[in-house]
Amino acid sequence: MQCRPNPLALAVTLALAPLAWAEEPLELESTVVSASGLGSQRHRMTTPAEVLEGEELVQRREATLGETLEGLPGVRSASFGAGVGLPVIRGQSGARVKVLSDGVDVLDASTISPDHAVTSEPLLAERIEVLKGPATLLYGGGAIGGVVNVIDRKIPTYVPEAGYEGELELRGNTAANEGAGAFGITAGAGHFALRAEGVKRDADAYEIPGSPSKQAGSYNDTDSYNLGASFIGERGYLGIAFGEQNNRYGLLAHEHADCHTHGPSDWHCSGHDDHDHDDDDHDHDHEEEHDHEHGGVPYVDMQRKRWDLRGELADPLPGFELARLRVGHSDYQHVEVEGGEVGTRFENKATDARVELTHAPLYGWRGVLGAQTLRRDFEALGEEAYVPPTLTRNHGLFLLEEYVIGDWRHEFGLRHEWQEIDAQGAPDTRHRGNSLSLGSVWTFAPDYSLGFSLTRSQRLPTAEELYADGPHAATRTVELGNPDLDEETSHNAELTLRKFAGRTTFTLSLYRNWVDDFIHAADTGHDVGGGYREIEYRQADAVLTGAEGEVRFQATEATALTLFGDHVRGKLRDGGDLPRIPADRLGVRVDQRLSPNLDGRLEFYRVDRQDDIAAYETETSGYNMLSAGLSYHGQLRSTDYQLYLKANNLLDEKAREHTSFIKDEVLLPGRNLTLGARLSF
Repeated sequence: MQCRPNPLALAVTLALAPLAWAEEPLELESTVVSASGLGSQRHRMTTPAEVLEGEELVQRREATLGETLEGLPGVRSASFGAGVGLPVIRGQSGARVKVLSDGVDVLDASTISPDHAVTSEPLLAERIEVLKGPATLLYGGGAIGGVVNVIDRKIPTYVPEAGYEGELELRGNTAANEGAGAFGITAGAGHFALRAEGVKRDADAYEIPGSPSKQAGSYNDTDSYNLGASFIGERGYLGIAFGEQNNRYGLLAHEHADCHTHGPSDWHCSGHDDHDHDDDDHDHDHEEEHDHEHGGVPYVDMQRKRWDLRGELADPLPGFELARLRVGHSDYQHVEVEGGEVGTRFENKATDARVELTHAPLYGWRGVLGAQTLRRDFEALGEEAYVPPTLTRNHGLFLLEEYVIGDWRHEFGLRHEWQEIDAQGAPDTRHRGNSLSLGSVWTFAPDYSLGFSLTRSQRLPTAEELYADGPHAATRTVELGNPDLDEETSHNAELTLRKFAGRTTFTLSLYRNWVDDFIHAADTGHDVGGGYREIEYRQADAVLTGAEGEVRFQATEATALTLFGDHVRGKLRDGGDLPRIPADRLGVRVDQRLSPNLDGRLEFYRVDRQDDIAAYETETSGYNMLSAGLSYHGQLRSTDYQLYLKANNLLDEKAREHTSFIKDEVLLPGRNLTLGARLSF
């Protein structure tokens, strides 16, 4: 009989675990979350948030954003080979999870298809903030899953005291024979500062668990750089940066079929290319031989150029404490190469701009108001041009207010959003949406808080959902959009209990999200041939229910134990499960200080079998994951250094992540050792 963690049992286990331990006073620093809009501390937020920074970020960083965040409660990765790891928050991904670069959209093509990479580079991140749930109205009502905000240093916000500072990191791993390096240096004097930074990564195909074989085509080659400059005054700063990123990675399980249409929404496909997933691992020095040398596996060749403008000004106007400006412009393109020929070209030129004003307390209320505008010019050309060229204009006005009285903090948020999409050869669409959030946090004891929130959030349909009409090799489907789709409306209720100081700390969240007119890709039941199925974007009511939490016990000054877990269930109200919902997870972690300069970590978690599946979806077996790490800190004169070693999948488990479209064909990497060194000066 299958034994599966129950959400209520998980909640009780995590909530009561601290009671087994004797308490001793232990003050812990509370992290401020910049993406909260008002710079709230985590324990004073109405919904849960996670922050990776410092030592924790260095230990968890991987090649993709999704892999880096994988270990956080409620967060998973939807992989499509070594080059793609999309964040999945509470079972939601794509357009329902907003990925930001210091407050503005990353402006890539990752929401269009699961085989498109997020262009955010973890090795250049200073900190990563994850806001869970739809109470993220500052950044768009559509982010009902959550927001990932990556904070970087490409635009200086201060002049270094010594006139310069920098960091250098080198690392390599065994599973993919990966070599990676990152550098960054900031220099300045007076009111000016300059920043230069870059990353180079060269990873071959990774090893398959329990076998000397390698997953052909699972390579990931990346290089990127950023150049920034700022004017820094007594009341704030204004800076600009330019960056370029180039990425080449294999498209695993990418099956192309010869598809033809015999009229509107009448597609038929025949045959497909059975790519040779052999065990050979070849060099790829010459671009003209690249496809052949990697087993004939198709690949993505991506280039992105981006400009950023950021500024902050204290006391900008009477009655206002702070003004913030964020503008991002991206010129993104990638080609998908198969058999040495370019099959499809994707181009995305987009600009996202936002301005925020934080007003001084007014009748006890303190808040931020602002405006945001997004312009996205998207075009796909070639075999997989299943979406016509579209021009999307999205605009929003938002307001977030807080009122603190005694042990209570109340929060109110409001956003109005309107969108226009002009499509070539198809009807234009216009949509409007209103989102509202209410929440309170009660600090009912010195170290405890209880948060509750209610959110009504509307997501406007994307161009892909409205206009898709054609074959999509990444998902092996013929996608049919629906220009008559309406707004998607979610109603979310959440309860979060925290203990944020003392020898034992914990965060436990329970949530339920009712979504009216949930937009999903429904299988029509029509097999169009060639191994492809026909899906159509439809709307139906859905509900997502979940629990997640983490308990940390500081047993001694040198030893800490952490219990963590998460559960989410997604269903259509009329019957049937939502696809690619993560399986339950429960784990334990031990952090041990071995000497004043040496720290160790051991982590084990169990991912359960997932058999709550949608139509035509396959079950996924459970697996155990064991990892370990060592980190040594030292100093040479004015230079701090860190040496670290981490081991992933020590059991060499054959693991498949249910969130991945290609889980049935591609295993996650096997046993992997990573050795790295980081210098800060």
